Amino acid sequence: MKPEYKRVLLKLSGEGLAGKGQTGIDAALVDKLAADILRVAELGVQVCVVVGGGNFFRGAKNATSSMDRSVADQIGMMATVMNALALRSSLQKLGARAVVYSGFPVPQACQTYQFAKAIQSLENGEVVIFAGGTGSPYFTTDSGAALRAVEMHCDVLMKATQVDGVYDSDPRYNPNAKRYDEISYTEVLEKHLNVMDLTAVALAGDNHLPIMVFALNEEDALIKAVCGKNKRTIIK
Repeated sequence: MKPEYKRVLLKLSGEGLAGKGQTGIDAALVDKLAADILRVAELGVQVCVVVGGGNFFRGAKNATSSMDRSVADQIGMMATVMNALALRSSLQKLGARAVVYSGFPVPQACQTYQFAKAIQSLENGEVVIFAGGTGSPYFTTDSGAALRAVEMHCDVLMKATQVDGVYDSDPRYNPNAKRYDEISYTEVLEKHLNVMDLTAVALAGDNHLPIMVFALNEEDALIKAVCGKNKRTIIK
């Protein structure tokens, strides 16, 4: 199959790394994800990845009256670093060259994000994993993914989910939910469709960055998505 894109950013949820468990990391699942990402890279596609941290801690959800939101978000950023390191380890075990850049500085574990270095890593054929979100509280990893995709001049932001696109309601609970093959940024914002953080959608729209929403649980899902052979919704 021939890729439709030259440079992509893949957004993975932290919960997706936990597999059937609710927390932690399913090592076998991360290894499979790494193998799928490597297959895409071997097609000549430059790959960026952003991983959430919800399998360990979600700042907006876990902030309480006794914990300031800024502190909760910092914990969430560190959770994304753990997931990014696990994915890098799996990629390297397969012989891939991979690097982690974090917007939340953790110099003992990974490189602190710098635009020029990250671009150079991509052009050198490395899989670039972004951790730490935007490095600031009150922003989700969706927003971090949109920001990095714009900065890296990606052709598309690929949002991996449990469903095969954007619906007008949750298809897991509403069998009559309407699915969109294509939808505009404005419609997503106006209808408050719960597919990505609205800040991320607005940022993508302002910079004409297409968003692909697709299901990752299908066989060869990532390869098919990059080559335009999957069931998906394009937001543009």
